[in-house]
Amino acid sequence: MKKLLSLLLTLVLVVGLLAACGQDEDKNDGDTNTPAAEDKEEDKEEPASEPDKEQEVVIYQNKVEIHEQLFAFADAYTKETGVKVTVKTSGGDSPYAENLKAEFQSDRQPDIFVIEGMGGYNTWKSQLGKFDGDEWIDLTSLEFAIDGDVIGFPVAVEAWGMAYNVRILEEAGVDPATLTSQEGYKTAFEKIDSMKEELGLDSVVSMAAGPDMRWVTGLHNFNGYLSAGLEYGDRSVLDKLLAGEADEARLTEYADWVELLFNYADRGVLLQGNYDAQVGAFAMEKAAFVHQGNWIDPWLAENGVDFDMAYAPHASVGGEHNAIFIGAPSYYVLNVNSENLEATRAFLNYMATSEAGHNYMVNEAKMIPAFTNVTLTPDAPLSANVATWVAKEGGAYTWLQNDMPDGFGMGTIAPIYEAFGKGDIDKAEFIAQLISKIEEIQ
Repeated sequence: MKKLLSLLLTLVLVVGLLAACGQDEDKNDGDTNTPAAEDKEEDKEEPASEPDKEQEVVIYQNKVEIHEQLFAFADAYTKETGVKVTVKTSGGDSPYAENLKAEFQSDRQPDIFVIEGMGGYNTWKSQLGKFDGDEWIDLTSLEFAIDGDVIGFPVAVEAWGMAYNVRILEEAGVDPATLTSQEGYKTAFEKIDSMKEELGLDSVVSMAAGPDMRWVTGLHNFNGYLSAGLEYGDRSVLDKLLAGEADEARLTEYADWVELLFNYADRGVLLQGNYDAQVGAFAMEKAAFVHQGNWIDPWLAENGVDFDMAYAPHASVGGEHNAIFIGAPSYYVLNVNSENLEATRAFLNYMATSEAGHNYMVNEAKMIPAFTNVTLTPDAPLSANVATWVAKEGGAYTWLQNDMPDGFGMGTIAPIYEAFGKGDIDKAEFIAQLISKIEEIQ
Protein backbone atom coordinates (compact mmCIF):
# COMPACT_ATOMS: atom_id res chain seq x y z
CA MET A 1 0.00 0.00 0.00
CA LYS A 2 2.86 2.39 0.85
CA LYS A 3 4.30 1.81 -2.61
CA LEU A 4 0.95 2.43 -4.31
CA LEU A 5 0.40 5.66 -2.37
CA SER A 6 3.90 6.73 -3.36
CA LEU A 7 3.02 6.00 -6.98
CA LEU A 8 -0.06 8.17 -6.86
CA LEU A 9 1.83 10.97 -5.13
CA THR A 10 4.41 11.01 -7.92
CA LEU A 11 1.65 11.17 -10.53
CA VAL A 12 0.35 14.28 -8.80
CA LEU A 13 3.86 15.74 -8.69
CA VAL A 14 4.24 15.18 -12.43
CA VAL A 15 1.06 17.10 -13.11
CA GLY A 16 2.16 19.84 -10.75
CA LEU A 17 5.27 20.29 -12.82
CA LEU A 18 3.21 20.41 -16.00
CA ALA A 19 0.96 23.07 -14.51
CA ALA A 20 3.96 25.05 -13.34
CA CYS A 21 5.19 25.19 -16.92
CA GLY A 22 1.85 26.49 -18.16
CA GLN A 23 0.61 23.59 -18.63
CA ASP A 24 1.51 -2.63 -33.43
CA GLU A 25 2.37 -2.17 -41.49
CA ASP A 26 5.67 -3.54 -40.81
CA LYS A 27 6.60 -1.71 -37.70
CA ASN A 28 5.61 -4.65 -35.54
CA ASP A 29 7.53 -7.37 -37.29
CA GLY A 30 9.44 -7.94 -34.05
CA ASP A 31 12.92 -7.47 -35.49
CA THR A 32 13.55 -3.90 -36.65
CA ASN A 33 16.93 -2.29 -36.10
CA THR A 34 18.11 1.30 -36.04
CA PRO A 35 20.37 2.43 -38.88
CA ALA A 36 23.17 2.65 -36.33
CA ALA A 37 22.56 -0.97 -35.43
CA GLU A 38 23.19 -2.45 -38.89
CA ASP A 39 25.64 -5.31 -38.72
CA LYS A 40 29.25 -4.31 -39.28
CA GLU A 41 32.13 -6.55 -40.24
CA GLU A 42 34.09 -7.30 -37.08
CA ASP A 43 37.84 -7.71 -37.09
CA LYS A 44 37.96 -11.47 -36.75
CA GLU A 45 41.57 -11.39 -35.53
CA GLU A 46 40.83 -9.01 -32.67
CA PRO A 47 40.18 -10.84 -29.39
CA ALA A 48 36.65 -10.43 -28.03
CA SER A 49 38.06 -9.15 -24.76
CA GLU A 50 39.79 -6.15 -26.32
CA PRO A 51 38.77 -3.01 -24.41
CA ASP A 52 38.10 -1.03 -27.60
CA LYS A 53 35.64 -3.62 -28.96
CA GLU A 54 32.51 -1.83 -30.15
CA GLN A 55 29.85 -1.66 -27.47
CA GLU A 56 26.26 -2.47 -28.35
CA VAL A 57 22.99 -2.17 -26.48
CA VAL A 58 20.04 -4.19 -27.80
CA ILE A 59 16.63 -3.09 -26.55
CA TYR A 60 13.56 -5.27 -27.17
CA GLN A 61 10.35 -3.36 -26.49
CA ASN A 62 6.60 -3.76 -26.94
CA LYS A 63 5.20 -0.42 -28.07
CA VAL A 64 4.89 -0.25 -31.84
CA GLU A 65 3.50 3.26 -31.55
CA ILE A 66 6.82 4.63 -30.26
CA HIS A 67 9.11 2.47 -32.39
CA GLU A 68 10.13 5.22 -34.82
CA GLN A 69 10.67 7.72 -32.03
CA LEU A 70 12.82 5.34 -29.97
CA PHE A 71 14.61 4.37 -33.21
CA ALA A 72 15.58 8.01 -33.78
CA PHE A 73 16.55 8.64 -30.15
CA ALA A 74 18.77 5.55 -30.12
CA ASP A 75 20.42 6.62 -33.37
CA ALA A 76 21.15 10.09 -31.97
CA TYR A 77 22.58 8.52 -28.81
CA THR A 78 24.84 6.33 -30.93
CA LYS A 79 26.17 9.35 -32.81
CA GLU A 80 26.83 11.24 -29.58
CA THR A 81 28.41 8.47 -27.52
CA GLY A 82 29.70 5.93 -30.03
CA VAL A 83 27.73 3.18 -28.29
CA LYS A 84 25.80 1.23 -30.89
CA VAL A 85 22.08 0.83 -30.07
CA THR A 86 19.74 -1.63 -31.74
CA VAL A 87 15.98 -1.27 -31.27
CA LYS A 88 13.73 -4.28 -31.77
CA THR A 89 9.97 -3.95 -31.46
CA SER A 90 7.17 -6.46 -31.13
CA GLY A 91 3.64 -5.62 -30.06
CA GLY A 92 0.29 -4.44 -31.33
CA ASP A 93 -0.80 -7.35 -33.53
CA SER A 94 2.34 -9.35 -32.75
CA PRO A 95 2.59 -11.25 -29.42
CA TYR A 96 5.43 -9.60 -27.51
CA ALA A 97 5.60 -12.18 -24.70
CA GLU A 98 5.93 -15.11 -27.10
CA ASN A 99 8.44 -13.32 -29.30
CA LEU A 100 10.54 -12.29 -26.30
CA LYS A 101 10.74 -15.90 -25.16
CA ALA A 102 11.91 -16.83 -28.65
CA GLU A 103 14.63 -14.18 -28.41
CA PHE A 104 15.92 -15.73 -25.20
CA GLN A 105 15.85 -19.21 -26.70
CA SER A 106 18.10 -18.03 -29.52
CA ASP A 107 21.42 -16.22 -29.66
CA ARG A 108 19.67 -12.84 -29.93
CA GLN A 109 19.17 -12.12 -26.23
CA PRO A 110 18.50 -8.40 -25.64
CA ASP A 111 20.33 -6.29 -23.09
CA ILE A 112 17.14 -4.40 -22.19
CA PHE A 113 13.59 -5.72 -22.40
CA VAL A 114 10.17 -4.90 -20.97
CA ILE A 115 8.14 -6.50 -18.19
CA GLU A 116 4.70 -5.52 -16.94
CA GLY A 117 3.93 -5.95 -13.25
CA MET A 118 4.34 -8.98 -11.05
CA GLY A 119 3.21 -11.32 -13.82
CA GLY A 120 6.19 -10.27 -15.93
CA TYR A 121 8.53 -10.34 -12.96
CA ASN A 122 7.51 -13.87 -11.98
CA THR A 123 8.11 -15.06 -15.55
CA TRP A 124 11.53 -13.43 -15.99
CA LYS A 125 12.98 -13.04 -12.48
CA SER A 126 15.86 -15.46 -13.10
CA GLN A 127 16.98 -13.24 -16.00
CA LEU A 128 16.70 -9.87 -14.28
CA GLY A 129 19.60 -7.71 -13.16
CA LYS A 130 19.47 -4.98 -10.52
CA PHE A 131 19.91 -1.24 -10.72
CA ASP A 132 22.05 0.17 -7.92
CA GLY A 133 23.07 3.79 -7.51
CA ASP A 134 21.69 4.87 -10.89
CA GLU A 135 20.90 8.59 -10.92
CA TRP A 136 17.35 8.14 -12.25
CA ILE A 137 16.28 6.17 -9.17
CA ASP A 138 16.24 9.33 -7.04
CA LEU A 139 14.06 11.07 -9.64
CA THR A 140 11.03 8.79 -9.38
CA SER A 141 8.98 6.81 -6.89
CA LEU A 142 7.56 4.66 -9.70
CA GLU A 143 10.49 2.26 -10.06
CA PHE A 144 9.69 -1.47 -9.90
CA ALA A 145 11.32 -2.84 -6.76
CA ILE A 146 11.29 -6.22 -5.03
CA ASP A 147 12.47 -6.54 -1.42
CA GLY A 148 14.30 -3.23 -1.71
CA ASP A 149 16.09 -4.13 -4.96
CA VAL A 150 15.35 -1.85 -7.92
CA ILE A 151 14.53 -4.06 -10.89
CA GLY A 152 12.61 -1.88 -13.36
CA PHE A 153 12.90 1.57 -14.98
CA PRO A 154 9.37 3.01 -15.52
CA VAL A 155 8.72 3.56 -19.23
CA ALA A 156 5.95 6.13 -18.75
CA VAL A 157 2.81 7.05 -16.88
CA GLU A 158 -0.07 5.60 -18.90
CA ALA A 159 -3.82 5.62 -18.65
CA TRP A 160 -6.97 4.60 -20.42
CA GLY A 161 -10.65 5.33 -20.26
CA MET A 162 -13.29 5.59 -22.95
CA ALA A 163 -11.72 8.07 -25.37
CA TYR A 164 -14.35 10.15 -27.15
CA ASN A 165 -14.57 12.61 -30.02
CA VAL A 166 -15.65 15.92 -28.48
CA ARG A 167 -17.32 17.22 -31.65
CA ILE A 168 -19.37 14.09 -32.26
CA LEU A 169 -20.73 14.05 -28.73
CA GLU A 170 -21.60 17.74 -28.97
CA GLU A 171 -23.44 17.23 -32.26
CA ALA A 172 -25.29 14.25 -30.80
CA GLY A 173 -26.27 16.27 -27.73
CA VAL A 174 -24.47 13.93 -25.35
CA ASP A 175 -22.92 15.47 -22.26
CA PRO A 176 -19.70 13.60 -21.31
CA ALA A 177 -20.53 14.33 -17.67
CA THR A 178 -23.35 11.76 -17.96
CA LEU A 179 -20.89 9.00 -18.86
CA THR A 180 -20.31 7.75 -15.34
CA SER A 181 -22.50 4.65 -15.20
CA GLN A 182 -23.70 1.82 -17.39
CA GLU A 183 -27.12 3.46 -17.51
CA GLY A 184 -25.59 6.72 -18.67
CA TYR A 185 -23.58 4.99 -21.39
CA LYS A 186 -26.58 2.99 -22.58
CA THR A 187 -28.62 6.16 -23.03
CA ALA A 188 -25.75 7.89 -24.86
CA PHE A 189 -24.99 4.88 -27.07
CA GLU A 190 -28.63 4.50 -28.07
CA LYS A 191 -28.85 8.16 -29.05
CA ILE A 192 -25.60 8.21 -31.03
CA ASP A 193 -26.50 4.92 -32.73
CA SER A 194 -29.80 6.42 -33.91
CA MET A 195 -27.82 9.30 -35.48
CA LYS A 196 -25.02 7.28 -37.11
CA GLU A 197 -25.91 8.29 -40.67
CA GLU A 198 -26.29 11.94 -39.74
CA LEU A 199 -22.98 11.88 -37.85
CA GLY A 200 -21.11 9.90 -40.53
CA LEU A 201 -20.38 6.97 -38.21
CA ASP A 202 -19.96 3.28 -38.88
CA SER A 203 -20.33 2.43 -35.19
CA VAL A 204 -20.63 4.06 -31.80
CA VAL A 205 -17.59 2.30 -30.31
CA SER A 206 -14.35 1.12 -31.87
CA MET A 207 -13.78 -2.05 -29.87
CA ALA A 208 -11.56 -5.05 -30.69
CA ALA A 209 -11.80 -8.62 -29.39
CA GLY A 210 -10.22 -10.69 -32.15
CA PRO A 211 -7.09 -12.85 -32.01
CA ASP A 212 -4.75 -9.95 -32.84
CA MET A 213 -6.08 -7.76 -30.02
CA ARG A 214 -6.46 -10.03 -27.02
CA TRP A 215 -4.61 -7.56 -24.80
CA VAL A 216 -7.52 -5.13 -25.21
CA THR A 217 -10.02 -7.58 -23.73
CA GLY A 218 -8.14 -10.07 -21.55
CA LEU A 219 -5.92 -7.42 -19.97
CA HIS A 220 -7.20 -3.86 -20.18
CA ASN A 221 -10.94 -4.48 -20.27
CA PHE A 222 -10.74 -7.21 -17.63
CA ASN A 223 -8.88 -4.78 -15.38
CA GLY A 224 -12.26 -3.10 -14.91
CA TYR A 225 -13.41 -6.21 -13.08
CA LEU A 226 -10.27 -6.08 -10.94
CA SER A 227 -10.27 -2.42 -9.88
CA ALA A 228 -13.14 -0.25 -11.18
CA GLY A 229 -15.05 1.44 -8.39
CA LEU A 230 -12.42 0.58 -5.78
CA GLU A 231 -10.05 2.90 -3.95
CA TYR A 232 -6.63 3.31 -5.53
CA GLY A 233 -4.44 0.41 -4.45
CA ASP A 234 -7.33 -1.87 -3.45
CA ARG A 235 -6.25 -5.40 -4.47
CA SER A 236 -9.12 -7.29 -2.87
CA VAL A 237 -10.66 -8.58 -6.12
CA LEU A 238 -7.23 -9.45 -7.52
CA ASP A 239 -6.28 -11.29 -4.33
CA LYS A 240 -9.46 -13.36 -4.58
CA LEU A 241 -8.64 -14.18 -8.21
CA LEU A 242 -5.11 -15.25 -7.27
CA ALA A 243 -6.70 -17.55 -4.66
CA GLY A 244 -9.02 -19.03 -7.29
CA GLU A 245 -12.10 -17.17 -6.10
CA ALA A 246 -14.50 -15.33 -8.43
CA ASP A 247 -16.94 -12.61 -7.39
CA GLU A 248 -19.98 -13.78 -9.35
CA ALA A 249 -22.09 -10.72 -8.61
CA ARG A 250 -19.30 -8.38 -9.73
CA LEU A 251 -18.62 -10.52 -12.82
CA THR A 252 -22.29 -10.30 -13.76
CA GLU A 253 -22.19 -6.50 -13.63
CA TYR A 254 -18.93 -6.57 -15.57
CA ALA A 255 -20.46 -8.80 -18.27
CA ASP A 256 -23.19 -6.20 -18.78
CA TRP A 257 -20.47 -3.67 -19.64
CA VAL A 258 -18.75 -6.01 -22.08
CA GLU A 259 -22.08 -6.76 -23.75
CA LEU A 260 -22.85 -3.05 -24.09
CA LEU A 261 -19.52 -2.34 -25.79
CA PHE A 262 -19.85 -5.32 -28.12
CA ASN A 263 -23.44 -4.44 -29.08
CA TYR A 264 -22.43 -0.98 -30.28
CA ALA A 265 -19.16 -1.95 -32.02
CA ASP A 266 -18.52 -2.49 -35.70
CA ARG A 267 -18.55 -6.27 -36.21
CA GLY A 268 -15.57 -6.24 -38.56
CA VAL A 269 -13.37 -4.27 -36.19
CA LEU A 270 -14.63 -6.22 -33.19
CA LEU A 271 -13.85 -9.67 -34.57
CA GLN A 272 -11.17 -9.22 -37.24
CA GLY A 273 -9.75 -5.77 -36.62
CA ASN A 274 -6.09 -5.23 -35.82
CA TYR A 275 -4.54 -2.26 -34.02
CA ASP A 276 -4.58 0.03 -37.05
CA ALA A 277 -8.18 -0.87 -37.86
CA GLN A 278 -9.41 -0.22 -34.34
CA VAL A 279 -7.57 3.06 -33.79
CA GLY A 280 -8.11 4.06 -37.42
CA ALA A 281 -11.91 3.90 -37.15
CA PHE A 282 -11.76 6.46 -34.36
CA ALA A 283 -9.10 8.53 -36.12
CA MET A 284 -11.23 8.77 -39.28
CA GLU A 285 -14.19 9.82 -37.14
CA LYS A 286 -16.13 6.69 -38.02
CA ALA A 287 -16.60 5.85 -34.34
CA ALA A 288 -17.44 8.20 -31.48
CA PHE A 289 -15.46 6.22 -28.88
CA VAL A 290 -12.36 4.03 -28.84
CA HIS A 291 -11.30 1.56 -26.14
CA GLN A 292 -7.61 2.52 -25.99
CA GLY A 293 -5.12 4.42 -23.84
CA ASN A 294 -2.99 7.50 -24.25
CA TRP A 295 -0.30 5.33 -25.86
CA ILE A 296 -2.16 5.88 -29.16
CA ASP A 297 -1.12 9.56 -29.17
CA PRO A 298 1.99 8.97 -31.36
CA TRP A 299 -0.13 7.00 -33.88
CA LEU A 300 -2.66 9.82 -34.00
CA ALA A 301 0.05 12.45 -34.46
CA GLU A 302 1.79 10.42 -37.16
CA ASN A 303 -1.48 10.20 -39.07
CA GLY A 304 -2.37 13.86 -38.75
CA VAL A 305 -5.31 13.42 -36.38
CA ASP A 306 -6.00 16.68 -34.58
CA PHE A 307 -9.63 16.78 -33.47
CA ASP A 308 -10.50 17.39 -29.82
CA MET A 309 -10.75 14.26 -27.70
CA ALA A 310 -10.85 13.34 -24.02
CA TYR A 311 -11.55 10.48 -21.63
CA ALA A 312 -14.66 9.39 -19.81
CA PRO A 313 -14.54 6.62 -17.18
CA HIS A 314 -15.18 2.99 -17.99
CA ALA A 315 -18.40 1.90 -16.28
CA SER A 316 -17.00 -1.59 -15.89
CA VAL A 317 -19.28 -2.55 -13.01
CA GLY A 318 -22.42 -1.12 -11.46
CA GLY A 319 -22.56 2.21 -9.68
CA GLU A 320 -21.07 5.60 -10.45
CA HIS A 321 -17.54 6.06 -11.77
CA ASN A 322 -15.43 9.18 -11.79
CA ALA A 323 -11.94 7.84 -12.49
CA ILE A 324 -9.87 6.31 -15.27
CA PHE A 325 -7.17 3.63 -15.06
CA ILE A 326 -3.77 5.23 -14.36
CA GLY A 327 -0.39 3.69 -13.64
CA ALA A 328 3.22 3.14 -14.69
CA PRO A 329 2.75 -0.43 -15.87
CA SER A 330 5.75 -1.08 -18.10
CA TYR A 331 9.38 -1.28 -17.04
CA TYR A 332 12.67 -1.52 -18.85
CA VAL A 333 14.70 -4.26 -17.18
CA LEU A 334 18.28 -5.50 -17.46
CA ASN A 335 19.27 -8.90 -18.78
CA VAL A 336 21.48 -10.14 -15.95
CA ASN A 337 23.57 -12.10 -18.48
CA SER A 338 24.27 -9.07 -20.67
CA GLU A 339 27.90 -8.40 -21.51
CA ASN A 340 27.08 -4.69 -21.76
CA LEU A 341 25.44 -3.90 -18.44
CA GLU A 342 27.41 -0.70 -17.87
CA ALA A 343 26.54 0.67 -21.31
CA THR A 344 22.93 -0.46 -20.91
CA ARG A 345 22.49 1.37 -17.61
CA ALA A 346 24.16 4.46 -19.05
CA PHE A 347 21.65 4.53 -21.94
CA LEU A 348 18.64 4.43 -19.59
CA ASN A 349 20.18 7.00 -17.27
CA TYR A 350 20.73 9.32 -20.23
CA MET A 351 17.06 8.95 -21.19
CA ALA A 352 15.92 10.00 -17.72
CA THR A 353 18.38 12.80 -17.02
CA SER A 354 19.22 14.53 -20.31
CA GLU A 355 17.36 17.22 -22.24
CA ALA A 356 17.46 14.93 -25.27
CA GLY A 357 15.84 12.15 -23.27
CA HIS A 358 13.14 14.45 -21.96
CA ASN A 359 12.46 15.73 -25.47
CA TYR A 360 12.19 12.15 -26.74
CA MET A 361 9.77 11.08 -24.02
CA VAL A 362 7.48 14.13 -24.11
CA ASN A 363 7.69 15.72 -27.56
CA GLU A 364 8.56 12.75 -29.75
CA ALA A 365 7.05 9.68 -28.04
CA LYS A 366 4.17 11.77 -26.62
CA MET A 367 4.47 10.13 -23.21
CA ILE A 368 4.01 11.35 -19.65
CA PRO A 369 7.41 10.68 -18.04
CA ALA A 370 7.60 9.10 -14.61
CA PHE A 371 10.46 11.37 -13.53
CA THR A 372 10.12 14.52 -11.41
CA ASN A 373 12.94 16.35 -13.18
CA VAL A 374 11.02 16.52 -16.48
CA THR A 375 9.37 19.92 -16.90
CA LEU A 376 8.27 19.68 -20.55
CA THR A 377 4.53 19.83 -21.16
CA PRO A 378 2.82 17.06 -23.17
CA ASP A 379 0.77 18.51 -26.01
CA ALA A 380 -0.71 15.24 -27.28
CA PRO A 381 -4.49 15.33 -26.68
CA LEU A 382 -5.04 12.16 -24.68
CA SER A 383 -1.88 12.51 -22.59
CA ALA A 384 -2.85 16.10 -21.80
CA ASN A 385 -6.29 14.90 -20.71
CA VAL A 386 -4.71 12.19 -18.55
CA ALA A 387 -2.88 14.95 -16.70
CA THR A 388 -6.21 16.49 -15.70
CA TRP A 389 -7.42 13.14 -14.35
CA VAL A 390 -4.18 12.71 -12.40
CA ALA A 391 -4.73 16.10 -10.76
CA LYS A 392 -8.30 15.19 -9.81
CA GLU A 393 -8.85 13.80 -6.33
CA GLY A 394 -9.93 10.18 -6.66
CA GLY A 395 -9.46 10.31 -10.43
CA ALA A 396 -7.46 7.09 -10.73
CA TYR A 397 -8.26 3.39 -10.62
CA THR A 398 -5.36 0.94 -10.27
CA TRP A 399 -3.69 -1.10 -13.02
CA LEU A 400 -3.79 -4.69 -11.75
CA GLN A 401 -4.07 -6.82 -14.89
CA ASN A 402 -0.31 -7.27 -15.07
CA ASP A 403 -0.28 -8.89 -11.63
CA MET A 404 -2.36 -11.84 -12.83
CA PRO A 405 -0.65 -15.16 -13.56
CA ASP A 406 1.43 -15.15 -16.73
CA GLY A 407 -0.74 -15.82 -19.77
CA PHE A 408 -4.04 -15.71 -17.90
CA GLY A 409 -5.33 -12.55 -19.55
CA MET A 410 -4.38 -13.01 -23.19
CA GLY A 411 -4.06 -16.79 -23.34
CA THR A 412 -6.74 -18.05 -20.97
CA ILE A 413 -9.65 -15.62 -20.88
CA ALA A 414 -9.30 -13.46 -24.01
CA PRO A 415 -10.63 -16.26 -26.30
CA ILE A 416 -13.79 -16.26 -24.17
CA TYR A 417 -14.42 -12.63 -25.17
CA GLU A 418 -13.99 -13.54 -28.83
CA ALA A 419 -16.50 -16.39 -28.51
CA PHE A 420 -18.94 -14.01 -26.81
CA GLY A 421 -18.44 -11.40 -29.53
CA LYS A 422 -19.08 -13.99 -32.25
CA GLY A 423 -22.26 -15.17 -30.55
CA ASP A 424 -20.87 -18.66 -29.98
CA ILE A 425 -21.74 -18.27 -26.29
CA ASP A 426 -24.28 -16.07 -24.53
CA LYS A 427 -23.71 -13.77 -21.59
CA ALA A 428 -24.53 -16.43 -18.99
CA GLU A 429 -21.96 -18.77 -20.53
CA PHE A 430 -19.44 -15.92 -20.78
CA ILE A 431 -19.77 -15.40 -17.03
CA ALA A 432 -19.65 -19.12 -16.30
CA GLN A 433 -16.48 -19.62 -18.34
CA LEU A 434 -14.72 -16.69 -16.65
CA ILE A 435 -15.63 -18.13 -13.25
CA SER A 436 -14.35 -21.54 -14.30
CA LYS A 437 -10.99 -20.16 -15.46
CA ILE A 438 -10.55 -18.13 -12.28
CA GLU A 439 -11.27 -21.20 -10.14
CA GLU A 440 -8.64 -23.15 -12.07
CA ILE A 441 -5.91 -20.79 -10.86
CA GLN A 442 -5.66 -22.69 -7.57
